[in-house]
Amino acid sequence: MDLELTDEQRAFAQAARDYAEGELAPHAAHWDAEGIFPREAFARAGEMGFCAIYASEDIGGLGLPRLDATLVFEEMAAVDPSTTAFLTIHNMATWMVGKWGQPGLREAWGPLLASGQKLASYCLTEPGAGSDAASLSTRAQRQGDDYIVNGAKAFISGGGDTDLLVVMARTGGEGPSGISAFAIPADSEGISYGRKEEKMGWNSQSTRPIVFENVRVPAANMLGQEGEGFKIAMKGLDGGRINIGTCSVGAAQGALDAARRYMDERRQFNRRLAEFQALQFKLADMATHLVAARQMVRLAACKLDGGAPDAATYCAMAKRFATDMGFQICLDAQQIHGGYGYLRDYPLERLVRDTRVHQILEGTNEIMRVIISRQLLEKGADIR
Repeated sequence: MDLELTDEQRAFAQAARDYAEGELAPHAAHWDAEGIFPREAFARAGEMGFCAIYASEDIGGLGLPRLDATLVFEEMAAVDPSTTAFLTIHNMATWMVGKWGQPGLREAWGPLLASGQKLASYCLTEPGAGSDAASLSTRAQRQGDDYIVNGAKAFISGGGDTDLLVVMARTGGEGPSGISAFAIPADSEGISYGRKEEKMGWNSQSTRPIVFENVRVPAANMLGQEGEGFKIAMKGLDGGRINIGTCSVGAAQGALDAARRYMDERRQFNRRLAEFQALQFKLADMATHLVAARQMVRLAACKLDGGAPDAATYCAMAKRFATDMGFQICLDAQQIHGGYGYLRDYPLERLVRDTRVHQILEGTNEIMRVIISRQLLEKGADIR
């Protein structure tokens, strides 16, 4: 892991910062308040290559390392964690289509997803299968050249607003080995969408349950081989954990910047807040925790890029640490703002609301601890 970014990486991050300041910053509060899913902003992100950062080049992706993706997502999340988080989900689904899709599927959908003309959702969680993803019950039954899909998914980001669904469904017996993955057009006959969930945060991306009733899916839309779905899902989640950790780091950077500006401008007792040592110490701790979280996320990304055997453990550690620290930094920045931090006129209350869910999704932070401890105790992992 090289701690110094290259000039090319810095330029890439600057392009993402410019996009965030021009396309996200002016609208983020409005999208949040009105629950608007900003398709035009995603399309413009696609024009810059941000809809397929690590997807294969043969479908129109940039084919860049996961480390480079963290640079982009961090810059965007500093302004708008909610919109950025959906973009990370779309990137993951696009990568899956490019890596495991059969030629016809890749040709039909790859360039559309990579360009942002079409958007994708990831469908793993079910009403009865959250942390225990291997117990999912949505079933895909083979019928000639097709599969017939029945079941339900829950908490699907972009559900009802996207064009393609990457769905995990059971094609065999119980357990992980019975699960397969499919790419299903979102407007297929037999798919219905529940009401849009009213959430604490992440309001610029819709979240809906999805029901599949005798949905006919060509066998050619399977990703990988039958029975490989759980493996594909877990590989996706390793990257997803890095992505959501990065969104927390970005939001924390945005919160730290806001707190620093406020401390320099706000005066109490005839002194700037920046002159009070208690607040100086708080800011110092926030900055220290932010740097530690950023480096842990980037280390995990490098592990994943290098195919390290312990990459999944580092992804879990990075996700746990970065989302906990990111949320706390946003809370600390809100506290520094006092009553103003509670108002929607300032970004802090939105950053707090948006980062809270990061500790829950892509595997709760309690599940991250299970993964880490299992690697240490059962498999004797060495984290030196």
